[in-house]
Amino acid sequence: MQQGTLMRKVKSKSWKKQRYFKLQEDCMTIWYQSKRTGKTESAFSISDVETVREGHQSEVLQSLAEEFPSERCFTIVFYGRRGNLDLIAGSAEEAQCWIQGLRQLIESHSTRKRSPLTFPSPFCLTPRSFSLASVLGFLTWIRDWFQKADKNKDGRMNFKEVQRLLKMMNVDMNEDHAMRLFQAADKSESGTLEGEEFVLFYKALTQREEVLSLFQDFSEDGKKLTLLELVDFLQQEQLEGEGTEELAMELIDKYEPSETAKARHVLSADGFLMYLCSPEGSIFNPQHRALWQDMTQPLCHYFISSSHNTYLLEDQIRGQSSIEGYIRALKRGCRCLEVDCWDGPNGEPLVYHGHTFTSKIPFREVVSTLGKYAFQVGHLPRGLGPLSLPQQHPALPWMPQEAHGALGMGPGIPRSLRRATPPSPTPQELKHKILLKGKKIGRLEDMLDGLGDDAPELSDEDTSAEAEEDKRRVKVREAERVSALQKDRESLAQALSDCVIYCKSVSFQGFQEARTHSRPSEISSFSEAKARKLIRESGNEFVRHNAWQLTRIYPSGMRTDSSNYNPQEMWNAGCQIVALNFQTAGTEMDLNDGLFSQNGHCGYVLKPAFMRDEGTLFNPSDPSTWESHGPMTLTIQVISGQQLPKVANSKDEAVIDPLVRVEIHGVPADQAHQETKYIENNGEPQRSTRWPSGPGPALCCPLSARSPFPGFNPHWDETLQFQLRVPELALVRFVVEDYDKTSRNDFVGQFTLPFANIKPGYRHIHLLSKDGTNIPPSSLFVHIRITE
Repeated sequence: MQQGTLMRKVKSKSWKKQRYFKLQEDCMTIWYQSKRTGKTESAFSISDVETVREGHQSEVLQSLAEEFPSERCFTIVFYGRRGNLDLIAGSAEEAQCWIQGLRQLIESHSTRKRSPLTFPSPFCLTPRSFSLASVLGFLTWIRDWFQKADKNKDGRMNFKEVQRLLKMMNVDMNEDHAMRLFQAADKSESGTLEGEEFVLFYKALTQREEVLSLFQDFSEDGKKLTLLELVDFLQQEQLEGEGTEELAMELIDKYEPSETAKARHVLSADGFLMYLCSPEGSIFNPQHRALWQDMTQPLCHYFISSSHNTYLLEDQIRGQSSIEGYIRALKRGCRCLEVDCWDGPNGEPLVYHGHTFTSKIPFREVVSTLGKYAFQVGHLPRGLGPLSLPQQHPALPWMPQEAHGALGMGPGIPRSLRRATPPSPTPQELKHKILLKGKKIGRLEDMLDGLGDDAPELSDEDTSAEAEEDKRRVKVREAERVSALQKDRESLAQALSDCVIYCKSVSFQGFQEARTHSRPSEISSFSEAKARKLIRESGNEFVRHNAWQLTRIYPSGMRTDSSNYNPQEMWNAGCQIVALNFQTAGTEMDLNDGLFSQNGHCGYVLKPAFMRDEGTLFNPSDPSTWESHGPMTLTIQVISGQQLPKVANSKDEAVIDPLVRVEIHGVPADQAHQETKYIENNGEPQRSTRWPSGPGPALCCPLSARSPFPGFNPHWDETLQFQLRVPELALVRFVVEDYDKTSRNDFVGQFTLPFANIKPGYRHIHLLSKDGTNIPPSSLFVHIRITE
C-alpha cells in the first residue's frame, strides 16, 4: 500500500479511470492521482472511513459484474453523506492487500480512539496545566494537523508553518505570543518542531484552566483528589446516587494514568480531566445508551425510527435511487423503511419514486441489501412498505427469509397472538422479524381463525327493536366488507396479502369510526398537514387513538427538495411512525437522531405512561390537561468550548466568533431557546441582538483564566435557564454557531438528547457535525442543574 497501486476508480458503467493510490508514511492518509496527468486528485484520512465492502456491493460494481470479477472489486465507505469510492484492482491479490490493509488500519484507529491514554503521563507543560490531548488519545487528530501544516513534507515545522497552522486551527494569536509557544516547545533549539515537540506545542494550545480550577476546589493540596475528596465531588456536584465510593474506585482504576496514584487510591489532575471527558463524564446518561426500556409492550406504545422514500439519496424529482439509502438508514437505527415498488421490464419489479425522473433500482437488490443489513444494528423488528400488481408474484421469491419466517403462518406468529381479536404484538415477540405494511384481503382474525367479530352480543335486556337495528347495521357492514374484499382481490395478490399481518393499511374515517371498527393490527397514514389539523382540532382524541393503534406520518408532496417537517409536534401527539427524509441534514434529523440515540440505539423508544393510557386526558396544546407535579427547571451553565472547528469552506485567515444556543423542543408551552454572547476574535464576549438572552453569568473560573485563543477554546461562563411543563417529551439541542452580523450564522456543531437522559453536574458535550457524525475532539463543557 505504501509502494502504491494502480487501480480503476469507477463512477458509472462508462466512467472507469485509472488512478494511482498510495498510503502515506503516517499510515493514516491515502492520496490518489491521475495516471495520465500525474496530478494529485484527492486525499482522505483513515479516520473518515467507516468500512470496506468486498465484492460487488454497490450498484455501480454490480452493473460491471460481467466485466470484472467480484474478487477484484471493493468499495470504501465514508462516514456521513460523503459518496462511496468504488475501486477495481488489477488482481485479486492486490484487492485483498488493500481490503485487509484498510480494515486493519480502521481497526487500529478505532482502538486508539477507544484507548483512554495515548501519550505518556505526566505530559504537562507546567505543574498547573494539563491538556485534553494528553488524556484522550487524539494522536490521529494531531497528526492530521501536522500533515496539513507541513507544506514541504520534511516532517518538521518552522515558525512560518506554525503560523499557518494556527490559522487553520481557528486560533487568532499575535506573532509574539506564537513565537513564545514555539520556542517553549522547541526543546532541541533547532528552529523547527518535530515529533514530541509538536505535541508539546499542541498541549500549550489546549490547556484547561477551568477544569484545573474545579479540581483544586475539591483537592486539599491542589495536586490530587483522595478517595474521599472524589466521593465528595461525585455526590455534591455530579449528584451520583448509591454506591458512590465504589464508583470512585472504578473511576480511579479506569482513568488514573499513574500506577503509583492508583495504588494509593487517588486521582491526579490528568485522571480527573480524563474522567470528565469520558462517557461517565458525558452529559448523556451512559446507562441509557444500552437497551434499558421495557420492550414487552404493544408496538403502538413506542416511538419508532422511520424513514420516507428510503431509497433516495437526493431530491424527490430527479434524485438518485440507491441501495446505499437503505444501508445508511439501517446503520442509523431506522426501523421503518419505505419500498416503493413499480412494474419494471421483463417482469422484474423496480424501486423508485413513481411518476418522477428519479433513477430506478431492482427490487431484488433492495431485498438482498435488507437480508445483509436488517439486523446489524439491533434485533428488533423492521417494517417495510407495499408492492403493486401485476408483479407481486414475481417479487415474493425475493422476499428475505427473515420476512417469510415472520409473516407466514405457523411458527412465525407468536402463540400469544393467535386469538380472534389479536392486540398489537410487542417488539420482544417480533425480534429478528420483518413486517410488511400494506393492503390486505380481509382481516387478521379472519386469517387466524376464520371468524370475524361483527356478530353482536345481545343481552336479555336488549329490546327487539334494538336487536333488529344491530342486525341491520351488521348486514350493512358485512356488505361493505364483501365489496371491499372483492376490490382488494382484484388488485392484490393473495400470497402477498397473507404476508401483511400486523400492519394492514386502512383509510382513516374519523376517530369514532376507528374506535368502533378498526383493529390494533391496522395502521393509518397521514400527511403532515392532515396530522397537524387533527392535533389542532382533536389533540386528545389523537393521543388516545395512538395509544392503541399505529399511525404513520409522511412529508408533504410539496417537499420536492427532500426537506423535513418538525417531528416533535407529531411525537407530542403520540404518533409512532414519523417518517423523515434521512438524506437531508438539519434540525429535524438532529431531533430524530437525538430521540433514538438512547435505548441501545434500537430504533424503539417507549412513550411516556400518560401517552400509553387509552383514557388519557392529555392534549399537547392544552396545559390544563397535563397531570404534573409542577414544572422542572433546567439550569445550564455554559462554561467553555474545546477545539472548535472552523466553518467549512472558510478562508484560511478566518477565525470564528462562536456562540452557543440551547433549544428546548417539546410541547408548545415548553418550546424555547436562549443563547450565550458570541466571542469575538479579541476574546471579549458580545451580546447578539437576534435571540433572547438567559440569566446573567455565573463564572466557573476568574476572568483572567479566559482562553487566549477565543475561537479555538472559547470561554462564555454564562447561565441559561428553562422551565419544562412536560419534561417527558422534551429534547434539548445544543448548537454552536459562528456569529455573523450581516447574514445567517454558520453552523459549527450540535448535540441533541432527550431531557430524560441528561446527567447533572459538570459534563462534556461531544459535538456532532451537520451529518450527525462525530467531530472529535470538539466539545462543550457545561454544568447542569435540574430542580423541581
